[in-house]
Amino acid sequence: MAISSSLSLSWVSTTIPDKFQLTLPNHNNELPRATTTAYFSSKNITCSAEPASIDESHCKRRPLLLGVGALTTSLLQATSLFAEEIPEKYRAFVDKVDGYSYYYPYDWRDFEFRAHDSAFKDRYMQLHNVRVRFLPTNKTDIHELGPMEEVVSDLVRYKLASPNQYATIFGMQERNIDGKNYYTVEYGLQTPNFATNSFATVAIGNGRFYTLIVVANERRWKRYRNQLKVVADSFRMLDI
Repeated sequence: MAISSSLSLSWVSTTIPDKFQLTLPNHNNELPRATTTAYFSSKNITCSAEPASIDESHCKRRPLLLGVGALTTSLLQATSLFAEEIPEKYRAFVDKVDGYSYYYPYDWRDFEFRAHDSAFKDRYMQLHNVRVRFLPTNKTDIHELGPMEEVVSDLVRYKLASPNQYATIFGMQERNIDGKNYYTVEYGLQTPNFATNSFATVAIGNGRFYTLIVVANERRWKRYRNQLKVVADSFRMLDI
């Protein structure tokens, strides 16, 4: 990754924290070395009354923060985790222990979300949030689960939707970045009382099935969709 010579950061310690947030200047929002296949459709799914089995034992660890100051050799190590520079008005969350990273809007704050490893939310709109969780798996690639359309439909129906929610899939996308495969789905969930729209990105690596979900109120989706798509597309698995 190319690093601007004008960039400067200072560290809260002399070592790189295992989980940290980082802000870099924006030069290019393109995703390098990536191949993308997109499928757009509208698929309604009536969810099963049988709830999905979810391991609730994994707890989120709070990240450490980086400040602004002088450039050091450690910066080269930290920024090398990214295939591209952070877009304007976003920050990066990097988890070197659990092997993943992603961007989130710069004014969001971290919070606890049950059974998730990390989570950030809008300060004022509570339904605006992003969270990441992972479960152990003996698979090595998302392709081993089956065709994208089948995997995504099962994911939305049995994992992401509650028994009382009506789900609609608006589109799905497959990407290969640095030899790692990712599925991203755009979907809506509706109950008699409220409705949300979301992106979910899933991938398998490091013996883990990773899921990133970024969500907003349905009424605000049109306005914030592009912002949240950046978050969904930014998810990366790191080698650990």
